[in-house]
Amino acid sequence: MKEYSSKLESKDMDFLFEGILSLETREECYRFFEDICTINEIKALEQRLQVAKMLTEKRTYLDIASTTGASTATISRINRALNYGDDGYKLILERLKSKK
Repeated sequence: MKEYSSKLESKDMDFLFEGILSLETREECYRFFEDICTINEIKALEQRLQVAKMLTEKRTYLDIASTTGASTATISRINRALNYGDDGYKLILERLKSKK
């Protein structure tokens, strides 16, 4: 299997991700993300993951838009990532599903 390479990869990005990977509890996540992001940035991340989850559940764009408040452009971008991206959404959603 080919090793994954990202366009974003750098020492500084590695430092950020190592920091995120060091978080151990939900409370630590709240504390870190509230410090590093604006409320709107955190809410945008939350919305995108919810949209991805709903798309994998085969919900309609109209349903997703009315439930999450996401624009159809955002929903379309996330759908494209699910179908043609690097499988980041799929990885997280599968792991969350298996935790239930």
